[in-house]
Amino acid sequence: MIESNRIEYKRELTDNLEKEVLAFLNYHDGGVIYLGIDKNGKTVGVSNADKLQLAIKDRIKNNIQPSALGLFDVILEQKNNKDIIKIIIASGSEKPYYLRKYGMSEKGCFIRIGSAAEPMPINMIEELFSMRTRNSLGRIRSPRQDLSFEQLKIYYQEVGLVLNSKFAANLELLTEEGAYNYAAYLLADQNGNSMQVARYVGTDRVHLLDSKDYGFCCLVKTCKNILDRLNTVENRIISKITPSTRIDQPYWEPIALREAVINAIIHNDYSKELVPKFEIFSDRLEITSAGTIHSGREQEDFFSGFSNPRNKTLMRVFKDLDMVEYLGSGMPRILRSYPKNIYTFVSHFIRISLPISDKALKLELDIESSGKSSGKSSGKSAEVILNSLLENPTITTQELAEILNLSTRAIEKHLAKLQAEKKIIRTGGRKFGQWKVINNQAIRHADAKK
Repeated sequence: MIESNRIEYKRELTDNLEKEVLAFLNYHDGGVIYLGIDKNGKTVGVSNADKLQLAIKDRIKNNIQPSALGLFDVILEQKNNKDIIKIIIASGSEKPYYLRKYGMSEKGCFIRIGSAAEPMPINMIEELFSMRTRNSLGRIRSPRQDLSFEQLKIYYQEVGLVLNSKFAANLELLTEEGAYNYAAYLLADQNGNSMQVARYVGTDRVHLLDSKDYGFCCLVKTCKNILDRLNTVENRIISKITPSTRIDQPYWEPIALREAVINAIIHNDYSKELVPKFEIFSDRLEITSAGTIHSGREQEDFFSGFSNPRNKTLMRVFKDLDMVEYLGSGMPRILRSYPKNIYTFVSHFIRISLPISDKALKLELDIESSGKSSGKSSGKSAEVILNSLLENPTITTQELAEILNLSTRAIEKHLAKLQAEKKIIRTGGRKFGQWKVINNQAIRHADAKK
């Protein structure tokens, strides 16, 4: 690699580090600074790497305004058996960023032009300031001020960190006037936001099997609960034992699934009072979040991990809690397992569609075929399902799967077929819906004869 509009090499830590960081914060794509590599791209390494990392974090935190917390990462890497420091900087949403000691002036503001950090002209400073984002969570006042944060404190304690009496200011949970902001509202023990995990029969939204809301609590807890539901209940691992080996295949690649969920929750545009939703179909999982990514360069940046963090406070908290590895790491992890076309960008929304693994589907078919050859007929399964629905109209797909020792997807197929044959219908709302068996007298009579 050579120096470019996104890459800066520095042989060692110098007095102008902040200037380079500012240039990337004010640049529309952000960038990366490498310490321990000279201008020719030769690796020279750094000494005292741990101490150097702390010094860099301290300087960026204390010498740059507005706060860049949540917009940068300082990572230790190895190159040619030598330690180097990688500083990842995202484009900020509160431009212009400036040196604290010089203020919002030509001497204090810089922007990336080509491979250099150049002073920002006064007219650009004024224009950026006038356009500064007004809908950031840090600027929106919380609809409630009687907030408590016991859940958040417990999560911090679990990773060996303590939130002291000044945590609200340190985590930037206050507006400029000192009131709790909307980020604080999302992280509080109680709030009015909830996210829905819905499951449908088949590949469309015609027949809803079940739906559950997660939320009204700290956003971290909501995220963990949704991850737990998707990982332990929905991401079924299909297992087949052969004479020589055991084959295990999950519906979705676990790391990519985790990153997709966390990305949707962290980067959702909460200023529009919208929340992500999670929908499970017989062939895919769809995650929809609020946000806009324009075509062209902006989408290229998105897939490259250079996207602008919409909610830097949430990003910082999730990083503190080790739920995010480092800035921009989520997208490469997803694209390691899935192609870019799993993403759809529409006006004000971003949707990711994770298909169920073809290998998992094939294993399921093999297992079902094996079951049929052993005497487990499709007709018998349908009878068991119908009688189970009669006994318990609110029975879940998972419970039916356990009764019949089938996959949830196989149960969904049976339910879809029974609905198409007009033997069952789904009634009621999403939360309190239930199954109704048509002509249940005939079913009971047939069952009695047996």
